[in-house]
Amino acid sequence: MAGAMNFFERQAAARRASNRLVLLFALAVIGIIAAVCVAAAAVVGPDPGVLAAAALATLLVIGLGSLFRITTLRDGGSAVAQQMGGTPVPADTTDLDLRRLRNVVEEVAIASGVPMPQLFVLEKEAGINAFAAGYAPADAAVAVTRGALDRLNRDELQGVVAHEFSHVLNGDMRLNIRLVGVLFGILMLSTIGRKVLQLGGRSRERGAAAVVVAALVAMVIGAIGLFFGRMIKAGISRSREMLADASAVQFTRQPQGLAGALKKIAGVQEGSRLNERADAEEVSHMLFGDGVGLRGMFATHPPLLQRIQALEPGFDDARLQQLRRQWLDVPPSGLAEDRLLGLDQVSVEPLPASDGTLQVTPPMVSGQVANPATDDYRRAGRLHAGLGPALRALARERDQAMPLLLALLLDAAAGTRSRQDSEIRARLGEDVLARVHELADGPLRELHPLLRLPLAELAFPVLRLRPRPELETFLDTVDAVIHTDAEVSLFEYCLGMLLQVQVRESLDPRRFARFGRRRLRDASDAAATLLAVVADVGHPHDAAAARRAYLAGMQRLLPDLHLPYATPAERLRALDQAWPVLDALDPFAKQLLVEAITVAIGHDGRINVAEAELLRTICGVLHCPLPPVLES
Repeated sequence: MAGAMNFFERQAAARRASNRLVLLFALAVIGIIAAVCVAAAAVVGPDPGVLAAAALATLLVIGLGSLFRITTLRDGGSAVAQQMGGTPVPADTTDLDLRRLRNVVEEVAIASGVPMPQLFVLEKEAGINAFAAGYAPADAAVAVTRGALDRLNRDELQGVVAHEFSHVLNGDMRLNIRLVGVLFGILMLSTIGRKVLQLGGRSRERGAAAVVVAALVAMVIGAIGLFFGRMIKAGISRSREMLADASAVQFTRQPQGLAGALKKIAGVQEGSRLNERADAEEVSHMLFGDGVGLRGMFATHPPLLQRIQALEPGFDDARLQQLRRQWLDVPPSGLAEDRLLGLDQVSVEPLPASDGTLQVTPPMVSGQVANPATDDYRRAGRLHAGLGPALRALARERDQAMPLLLALLLDAAAGTRSRQDSEIRARLGEDVLARVHELADGPLRELHPLLRLPLAELAFPVLRLRPRPELETFLDTVDAVIHTDAEVSLFEYCLGMLLQVQVRESLDPRRFARFGRRRLRDASDAAATLLAVVADVGHPHDAAAARRAYLAGMQRLLPDLHLPYATPAERLRALDQAWPVLDALDPFAKQLLVEAITVAIGHDGRINVAEAELLRTICGVLHCPLPPVLES
């Protein structure tokens, strides 16, 4: 089953799909150019010069069209959501539907170990639908229709959001956004022909008839582009949608939630159609449900009944018809169902002891990357509730995000903190420094270790809304704070690096939208540096034990390569150079690296909460997000 694939296998599959997209695009362009040349030859004869000019002009039109469309999407997910008519969800909204949406998305973000995406609602769309857009998790946006908010209960909304998060994690978003640009170029001839026909049809000047004929020919050839475009979307999208359904069930372990959402799409009158956007077909491959009504070989999604039966094998068409009759008389209400089922009640359970240990194995950890296990969603809800309303409100406030995140980076040692204070004061001023201390010595003083990463992830959406110059200053400050001296803890260093990675990606998302291709042997020195530092931190007073932990990690990673154990004199600077190399590894090499880090950290037979959080943070820097509370 597709859902049995782990994160690294899904990343590799997404990379293959991206390569297939390039090939299909090339074939479509060749087909269109051939059609243009045939049309030109029919008019002027087989003149090589004319045919070459026609082919070059067609190639330029398609290429420039694709480049233009991709440029309009350079800001990533929020640009797509806004172009589709999305309205941002305020952090302090009092709308019950929007508050429920925000809480659900925050919990799924914590469960998946990625930053909270920006949220949008398509207010004028009564159909049940949603999409995720962006080049990377750091610039992701999730949009849902008002119909989804009105009709879906919490479990169903959770299933839809988890489905969209799987697109974020599997690498589908960057594929989808590139597909928008590619298809725009393919359809350029049809668009030009339609515009010329609209203008030229009114003209009575000499030559107008020839212009009209040329426009008609362009539209006919453009139909070839439309055919190829729809085939490309259908071929790539259908399999990714089934995989996302399977991944969403793994997120929530509640197939009835996702199945319930699909049943409502099939059963309510509005379905999943987008009626307010004439350009809905352009993003049809990105939607949770079919938004434009394409069928057969052009369908971007598997049939609804097939998707439901994959989750509930016993469901049949007779039961679907029964639901349609029921909802025709009384349309479903999500909030009313929440109250009836008790889904609006929040239970707060105690967190694991901060000095406790966790039972983990390397394959278990690599299997959990971007793939939460049975209880991870429930644990995420527990962490979300454990943060409390006050901290969650702080994380959502635009003016509090920077002080809050800097407060998480302050070292406990007085000497180091004094130097960190000087760096913050010099760059951001005395007022910000005072607020950083107020937070560090107040609500963050007794913060459970498991809550630090979730809190940072919740603060990210408002942080990236700051003007670029302010973000650059913030990044400089973070860099100065974590490099004050070698006494900064490895967790604080890695948390600072994770912030830098996410902010830089949000500033220039297209630059970082790539799949790694580097082989493990080509990154052996960087991997050895990381393992040596991790082993040294885990055994600060026992060099022999640190060496054994390092060697165990290297045995897992590169068993036939003998690199001696040596901790770098300036380990933080050495890690700065190692991250870009390790992040460029191909998916399966990253899987081995995650397992090797787990071996090194847990070589003494136990992993405590602090070590687990360090592991999660390192994996976050390497774009291998882990769920909270790592245990079987």
